[in-house]
Formats: sequence, C-alpha cells, structure tokens
Amino acid sequence: MNLNKAMIIGNLTRDPEIKTTPQGTSVTTFGVATSFVWKDAEGQKQEKVEYHNIVAWRRLAEIISQYLKKGSKVYIEGRLQTRDWTGQDGVKRYRTEIIAENMIMLDSKSGSFEPAAAKSNDLPTIEQESPTASPEAESDSDEIKLEDIPF
Repeated sequence: MNLNKAMIIGNLTRDPEIKTTPQGTSVTTFGVATSFVWKDAEGQKQEKVEYHNIVAWRRLAEIISQYLKKGSKVYIEGRLQTRDWTGQDGVKRYRTEIIAENMIMLDSKSGSFEPAAAKSNDLPTIEQESPTASPEAESDSDEIKLEDIPF
C-alpha cells in the first residue's frame, strides 16, 4: 500500500496566478508559507518558516484564483509531486509541489478564525478528483502532458 498525502494550513505568499493549457484546462499556481515554532535549550522561542509551491487544476484552479489573495489563510490538501526539467543553462532542475485536491478558506470577512465553508453555502469545501479517480478522466483528450503546463 502507498500513500502520498499533504495537508497544510498557512498563508498565501503571493496572489494566485491562473493560466490555461493549450487544451483549455485551467491551472493556478501560488505559494503558501507555514511555520514551525519551538523552544530551544535556553527556553528561547524559535521559528522556522517553510514555503510550499501549490498547483491546482480545473475548477479548483478557477475558484482559488477568484477567492484567494496574498495573505489569505487557507487549508490545502493534496499530494506531493516533483517535476524535473533542464534549464536553458543545461542544468537539471527539480521542483516539489503540492497538487491541490481540496481547499478550505480559513479567513472570514470579520477577521475571526472560521472556515468559509461553515459560513456560506456559496463556497463549500472544494474537492477535485484526481485523473485516476474516474474512467472518463483516463481518456487521451483529458490527459495533461508536462509540455502542456504553461509555466
């Protein structure tokens, strides 16, 4: 049995950027920062910030680009994926991303900590099916190739 699951709660480090593949599929990229806080041996508070690259596809991409902005607090659930490519300088590069499958907005208009899905029926928890979850998604026309990704 295998498991590839990522769950983070953090704040967007930049506004989501939405693009469209040549086949018309929406894809949004953005960053989320999370922090880990602990006390060192001297009792001093320490903090380490991690920056995560997030990619969302299809309807989830459109919703994220419409409702989230830099600073938004968000819960992202998805899977880890590492891409590799050769740069113009001939050096092989790698990028690990979280492919978002579920998103919950944690900001509210009043500024209190309350999930948006609990406040409004307009924005329920959004789930995105993975391409292997349904037989329709396995057709050649719905397949997304690495060269189709516009970033």
